[in-house]
Amino acid sequence: MDFLTYVQTHRKVIIKELRALVRIPSMLETFDPDSEAPFGEAIGEALQHMLALGENDGFLTRNVKGYAGHIEHGEGEEIVGILGHLDVVPASTGWKHPPFNPEVKDGKVYGRGTIDDKGPVIAAYFAMKFLKDLGVPFNKRVRLILGTDEETAWRGIREYFKHEKMPDHGFSPDATFPLIHGEKGVLNFDFHGAYQESPLRHFFSGHRYNIVPDYAECELSVDLSREFKAFLKHHGYKGSFSEGVYRVQGRTSHGMTPYHGLNAAFILASFLHENIDDPFIAFIHDKLAFDPYGDKLGIAMKEPVLSSLTINPGTFSYDEENGARIGVTLRYPLGFNVRATAQRLKNAAKRYGLDYEKKMHLPLHHVSVETPLVEHLMAAYQKVTNDLDAKPYTIGGGTYARVLGYGVAFGLLMPGREEEAHRIDEHVHIDDLLKGTAIYMEAIHNLTRKTKGL
Repeated sequence: MDFLTYVQTHRKVIIKELRALVRIPSMLETFDPDSEAPFGEAIGEALQHMLALGENDGFLTRNVKGYAGHIEHGEGEEIVGILGHLDVVPASTGWKHPPFNPEVKDGKVYGRGTIDDKGPVIAAYFAMKFLKDLGVPFNKRVRLILGTDEETAWRGIREYFKHEKMPDHGFSPDATFPLIHGEKGVLNFDFHGAYQESPLRHFFSGHRYNIVPDYAECELSVDLSREFKAFLKHHGYKGSFSEGVYRVQGRTSHGMTPYHGLNAAFILASFLHENIDDPFIAFIHDKLAFDPYGDKLGIAMKEPVLSSLTINPGTFSYDEENGARIGVTLRYPLGFNVRATAQRLKNAAKRYGLDYEKKMHLPLHHVSVETPLVEHLMAAYQKVTNDLDAKPYTIGGGTYARVLGYGVAFGLLMPGREEEAHRIDEHVHIDDLLKGTAIYMEAIHNLTRKTKGL
């Protein structure tokens, strides 16, 4: 059967269910490990929504304490895991299309999560549903595992696997086609210290480690409004001054590719460094600003498989009550030494009165392109797209694929499409959503034909 033709006849229901899921503003609100919704009511609602959808369509479902859940179909001992997530990053200002009231326009669905990762989750779900409706046998159990904390600390998926079996193989629909077989390690850390007397009274920028902040503001005890306007004009930056607050606009992007964004905190720190003496600002200027590869910190490295180390300072806060804090995500390739790098970071921060604190570490993930898993998934992609030229590759991002011992990242973004994850007016092309659903149908069919193994 031509799966793509079948999917296209169900276009309306796929779009309908995607819009329903995107309407739930499933951003992290809080973390209460004893709650039925540990990450807040909205994320809990998104999880319940998907599980209810699965139950209504005749699937087996499981809710693991509100931390995560799964939708399952098939039989046998082996499990094929499809790992997606329902949480989304915050929607900053400047959207032309409402982030949580999804609009369909020009062949796209707009809204936060449409490409990261609610659109891919919906595509994977309907791939399972359509195969089930068509009576295609699953000789293995297929589990669509629904994470809830991927954009922050992965607490949801870790708790899930304390209670559920690890899949034998699988993929995460949270990246780009044709296939990603390697992901850099992720090291999140903070630089923090005490408030120190200077003209700087307040500094703020960013909400997440893995987002390049597009807004920064500060307050000073001196009037530099004239110098600020001249600075903006000279460099062509966007910003404003009113009621004692200096504000600048940058350009957001995913923290795994900080070179695609323009960090607003760096812009503001550059202006301040020209006009005041402050160790917090000096550290940003001397060791972080406009340096996505870590050269200023002395930690830059590059190798042929996973390419270059990158860093994204994503959160900045400074005030008298809470002191100074900068949150950074670092993405590293093969050959990286965590302990030695931590010592370098400590030494660099100490000179400015700051300390280093590790927050999270995800080791790198790599699967050979010669494995049967990669071959089966690539065959599914090639059959639907007829694209025989695109090759598997590696990234700096961190997807749920690295949770699997034997797993890769597989779609949904198509080659040549601009990366929309975490950006203003995030969207998914409807043709890609439908094509991705057909690819996942082929993939599930390929992975479940044998009773055991691949």
